[in-house]
Amino acid sequence: MKDQEQLLKEFQEKIDREEKIEPKDWMPEEYRKTLIRQISQHAHSEVVGMLPEGNWITRAPNLRRKAILLAKIQDEAGHGLYLYSAAETLGIDRDTLIDELLSGKAKYSSIFNYPALTWADMGAIGWLVDGAAIVNQVALCRTSYGPYARAMVRICKEESFHQRQGYEILLALCRGNAAQKKMAQDSLNRWWWPSLMMFGPSDKNSAHTAQSMNWKIKRFTNDELRQKFVDMTVPQANVLGIKIPDDKLQWNEQRGHYDFGEINWEEFNNVVKGNGPCNRQRLDDRRKAHEEGQWVRDAAMAYAEKRSKKIA
Repeated sequence: MKDQEQLLKEFQEKIDREEKIEPKDWMPEEYRKTLIRQISQHAHSEVVGMLPEGNWITRAPNLRRKAILLAKIQDEAGHGLYLYSAAETLGIDRDTLIDELLSGKAKYSSIFNYPALTWADMGAIGWLVDGAAIVNQVALCRTSYGPYARAMVRICKEESFHQRQGYEILLALCRGNAAQKKMAQDSLNRWWWPSLMMFGPSDKNSAHTAQSMNWKIKRFTNDELRQKFVDMTVPQANVLGIKIPDDKLQWNEQRGHYDFGEINWEEFNNVVKGNGPCNRQRLDDRRKAHEEGQWVRDAAMAYAEKRSKKIA
């Protein structure tokens, strides 16, 4: 019988060899808890993230835009299901995860607690929010836990389409009349800083980064990912012809990266604590949808039970 110290040593060696940890493998309890926290937060973000876009289905400017938006929202629902399934391989059931979200115990991405006020926001969400998600999630395709990594491969492919779709909305607006371009600029003004907050607290204030990096759950720190996003997005904004709302944004030749202004961490912490513009509304809407969808879950369970009896 191997002792705990030997098991931990072999576990870390396996990770260092870039071998995936699978559900039946031995793992430290803290590794399991860290994954449940991260994967469930990711799943909740996909599901809650459907809400601001869902409000615009009936107000999309034409049938093509409406069909694309519907498809995108369906994709996000699917992403949530993939991720809940990945979390379940760690020994936690989906009902518990959902209960933690609806009770306010579990967290989801702070970005979804901001309102989508105009059609241009559908573009900004696709371009900036999904763009930030891609920067984070591409690295997660190489995360050390197998089910999570495999789920991310498909999610990233779909998110890249979402980003292009959002950018195309803003491109159309920026090529339109003055009022349309102004709408696009206003949307960028409101979504830029919350998008940078999506990567989480700065490295010096991140409680989980060091251990997650050691276990290769994460491959890059929050600040490294944030810098990648800024470097990627600034040239795209230049093509659109709209200005990123940061007077301190400038290219640093010595670093080979863009310098940018300080994030309002007080605002970030306030939103994370549940005091953002739409925190209460988002959870109320999720609770309402969960309650109204009970009959669907009951019907699915009844059908599954009927099928199992036939097979038996």
